[in-house]
Amino acid sequence: MRQIKVTFLAIALACIFTAAPASATSSKATKIQSSRDWTAYSFSEGSSRVCYIASQPTKEKGDYKRRGDVFVFVTHRPAISEYNVVSFLAGYDYKDQSDVTVTVDGDKKFTLFAEKDRAWAPDAETDQTLVNAMKAGKTMVVKGMSSRGTMTTDTYSLFGFTASLKAIDQRCKN
Repeated sequence: MRQIKVTFLAIALACIFTAAPASATSSKATKIQSSRDWTAYSFSEGSSRVCYIASQPTKEKGDYKRRGDVFVFVTHRPAISEYNVVSFLAGYDYKDQSDVTVTVDGDKKFTLFAEKDRAWAPDAETDQTLVNAMKAGKTMVVKGMSSRGTMTTDTYSLFGFTASLKAIDQRCKN
């Protein structure tokens, strides 16, 4: 069930956050592989291939009544030379102009910017540094503030991250 949910959500997000033509909405993600807590996928966006890995938190903490789906993604779009783009889906809208903090193994800290229900690294260099930390790490903690003032803390396992990343590197030739 989790894999179906991840696939559906990832397709929907890919269609929302790309400048692809309407035909992209009929794309179907193909599972490349699963490795521990991460799953690798690919799909066609027009005539281009897109690859991504996804995972859900192993622990969610916060004083909220309702929250949507929560995920982390790392995406490759070779047609536009984008690799290792990290994004987080919060399951709620972040507070306007707020930062999201990501900490890997308690000592490698990153600041991301929030836009609606997503958080992104400010540049490709930060994406790459974060991905390198994730490859070497065991756990990742993401903290953000909702538009209603609720602080959330999501903990992700990084077991399987490197194997899943290698799968999309190979599929999308990174």
